[in-house]
Amino acid sequence: MKNFETIAIRTQAERSQHREHAVPLYLTSSFVFNDAEQARALFAEEEQGNIYSRFSNPNNSELEEKIRLLEGTESAFSTASGMAGVFASMAPFLKAGDHVVSSASIFGNTHKVMTEVLPQWDIQVTYADVRDNSSWERAVRDNTRLIYLETPSNPALDVVDIEWLSQISQNAGAIFVVDNCFATPYLQKPAHWGADLVVHSGTKYIDGQGRVLGGVVAGSAEHIKQVKNFVKRTGSALSPFNAWVLSKSLETLSIRMDRHCENAEKLTDYLDGHPDVQSVTYPFHSSFANRDIAQKQMNKGGGLVCFEIKGGVSRGRKFLDNLEMISLTANLGDTRTIATHPASTTHSKLTIEEREKVYVSDGLIRISCGLEHIDDITEDIERALQRSKS
Repeated sequence: MKNFETIAIRTQAERSQHREHAVPLYLTSSFVFNDAEQARALFAEEEQGNIYSRFSNPNNSELEEKIRLLEGTESAFSTASGMAGVFASMAPFLKAGDHVVSSASIFGNTHKVMTEVLPQWDIQVTYADVRDNSSWERAVRDNTRLIYLETPSNPALDVVDIEWLSQISQNAGAIFVVDNCFATPYLQKPAHWGADLVVHSGTKYIDGQGRVLGGVVAGSAEHIKQVKNFVKRTGSALSPFNAWVLSKSLETLSIRMDRHCENAEKLTDYLDGHPDVQSVTYPFHSSFANRDIAQKQMNKGGGLVCFEIKGGVSRGRKFLDNLEMISLTANLGDTRTIATHPASTTHSKLTIEEREKVYVSDGLIRISCGLEHIDDITEDIERALQRSKS
């Protein structure tokens, strides 16, 4: 199998004696040993097999194998949530006295890990500006051990050249981690461009229907071994049920992403030049600053669109209040279109100065385009834009 859709559908855990077509749920905390010798061999890692579901489970293993193949890496391991995956992509590789270089444009809770959690263990973080390549080079120190990037970024959709940054990481002897949540392996494969670890919030597009939490980290066998050991010891493993849901969801990822991207492109065209919109951002749009980089490392522009509504924070909130169909919820990548005003929600705990540095303006609106008909999406947005004027 070599094609994305076939791999996502036909990669399955081994069938049981019941010969089931769809892989069943393995809702068990532990697994029985044939005898004392097998128990010893499994714990000694002389024999491969399931011991305890915090270590491995057939449902988790199926999800991990799919992500490994789809991302083009040697290995993968699942976590209880996207943030558990983010932390597991950092913590096993850092110690007191180390230094991290990170994009300043990252998810709000990842920002809190960088600024509040890591410093507790004497791990320092320097932020780089996603729109200033030289800032990455200036940020690197002799003790830099990890470089962290989201591309496209959350929420302003900035794009950074993964291949270029991987070279900086290699020169520094640092592990290069890329959050691929917004693009998914269908649109972008960071490992192909030099990323050492790729992290996903499976809660978003991989699930695609707003049902379960989950995360996955993919990379080399040696790096993922360290991730797995960290998750085993700290307890942030994914539940077999959620793994089963996410694995089944991957079977339709390509179809869903095609529609998400199609709707996002049409919404961008609709908003471009709208009298109530100051600017619109979409990685494949002609006005996007790094469109050439986006088209180099992504197959399509993704399902997210950002626009700057005229009127700042007050009008942004009025706009949300006047939406009738589009959901207001703390998620993205759902079948349902979702609208977010980052300045008053996801990035509200950042200072005004911090928000400015990551290009989260007062009037920024992020739309996660769902799978509804585009005419219904644009109609709801137009109605809310008109009503928010008053």
